[in-house]
Amino acid sequence: MQIDIKTSSVQQIRQTFSHVARRLGADKPASRYQEATLELQPETNFHYRPLWEPGLALYDKGRTAIVMNDWYAFKDPRQYYYGAYTIARARQQDTMEKNIEFVTRRRLFSDLPDDAKARIAALMVPLRHVEWAANTNNCFVTGYGWGTAITQATMFHSMDRLGIAQYLSRIGLLLDGNAGTSLVEGKQRWLDDPMWQGLRRVAEDTMVVKDWFETYVAQNVVLDGLLYPLVYRHIDARLSREYGAALGMLNEFASAWFDETSRWVDATVKTAASESAENAALLGQWVAKWQARVLDALRPLALEALGREAADAALREIAEAFDARVRKQGVPLAAQQPAQETQHG
Repeated sequence: MQIDIKTSSVQQIRQTFSHVARRLGADKPASRYQEATLELQPETNFHYRPLWEPGLALYDKGRTAIVMNDWYAFKDPRQYYYGAYTIARARQQDTMEKNIEFVTRRRLFSDLPDDAKARIAALMVPLRHVEWAANTNNCFVTGYGWGTAITQATMFHSMDRLGIAQYLSRIGLLLDGNAGTSLVEGKQRWLDDPMWQGLRRVAEDTMVVKDWFETYVAQNVVLDGLLYPLVYRHIDARLSREYGAALGMLNEFASAWFDETSRWVDATVKTAASESAENAALLGQWVAKWQARVLDALRPLALEALGREAADAALREIAEAFDARVRKQGVPLAAQQPAQETQHG
């Protein structure tokens, strides 16, 4: 008995969804990222305007002073949609769990002297409150921003900040033997320690900005762009020299994450700035407004962790690198505004 197995091919009638095909200009094959991003912003069929702000629609381009001809001009160079994002983060989490297991098994934290544990906890654990504010800010951008090209990325960013906050919490738990005292003390430092009050004020002020694109700039461009190099390069390097490489292993995700997400942040700023001179000037004003405040707020932390001479050098290096990064995206740097407390009515 002979069996003949024949194959047949099925010709696709369409290459992608019609709304994606209309944007791409023809019925062309689309990437998963394009299908998960393009033309997904709700625009019609809303039954009421928000009662808290009836002058604007629920989703309204007028919620920011930034003006774009096409809000889908923004692209994520990482090409993250839900599937790609979760796969990438799952792999990174596996690596981090191995790092944590290694530090625990080798007692790299638990065998440190008590004063070393206290110093690491005092400098690192309060930062989990910065991450919570960053999560809140990116949730705000996701809720009020316009265009899936931005809002899906900021939602991923929001979840990343919770993950980093959890890693900072685990550093504290490794230091105190899972007693949780480091987390309680970290919160009290965040609320009461003079060293943290400038940064706390900046974080809280970013959370009451009404223009969602300014929130994006204040948090993801300026605050992160200055804080992460200070903490995860300069302070991490100093503490690793003093107490061993355990902290560097536990900060690996945050350090790599900043390098990765900076590509997306820079691409977003560059796209907005290249749209018009007005956009570029406004971005420059926002950067100047927040940069002076953030640098002023980071100074006490830098002094405590690095000492005066090294702190001055680190902050100067960070500021110069940040300025070069911003200029590269086409944003003109306005004169920095003097740091001052923001009044809210």
